[in-house]
Order: sequence, then structure tokens, then C-alpha cells
Amino acid sequence: MYEPIRTRSVHSMAESPAYPHRSREDELDIQLAGHLSALLAVTDELALATAADRIATEVARLRGAPPARHTALSGTDPAALHRRAHALAGRALVVAASRADTTVAILAAERMDAHAASIDELRLAVA
Repeated sequence: MYEPIRTRSVHSMAESPAYPHRSREDELDIQLAGHLSALLAVTDELALATAADRIATEVARLRGAPPARHTALSGTDPAALHRRAHALAGRALVVAASRADTTVAILAAERMDAHAASIDELRLAVA
């Protein structure tokens, strides 16, 4: 009838994985550090030194090493930079909330408020 199976199934679980696995917490730390690093670059470009230093402290805590800092100015419109920073802070807030990192969540919410206020001020100045 049928020939017996002589090899292991490709669907069986491997005994020892050939590559390292990261936990969900590790993945969230990496993602959060990435969002904060991007926010740091925009914050540095906006010359908001105090906020940038607070963000850099959190990036260093998550990565275990100090982040690279943004030194060159791109000449981008400040309103566009504030919108970008607001969006990045929102992403950081979502990830911080999912990993229950209260410190970063508060920092991200403060940055969102600050950038939203700056966007409104720039909008009123143009009008």
C-alpha cells in the first residue's frame, strides 16, 4: 500500500534553533529606541536642547549606549519638522504604552503637546 515514512517531518519543531530569538520585550525596546532616535534627530534640528537631552537619556537607557546626535541642519521648514516630531512622538507613545514604560510615555506625550502647540503658533504667525 503506502511506503512508511523514513525521515522526520518538515513540520516538526526543531530541537535547537539555528538562530537566536528575541523576546517581545526586546523587540519593543528596539522599536521604541528607533522611534526615539528619529525624534531625537528632529528635536536636535529644531535646536530644542533640553528636550533633546531628555530623549537622548531614554535612548541610551534602552540601547545601553549613548545615541548619535544630529549636528547638521537640513534647512527644512520648521512647521514640517514639528509635524514630523509630533508624529514620531505619537509612535513612541504607542510603543511605550504597549511595553508599559511610563517614563517614555510621559516624555512622548509632553513632546506631542509641545509640537502641537508649536504647529499652532506657526500657523497663527502665517495667518
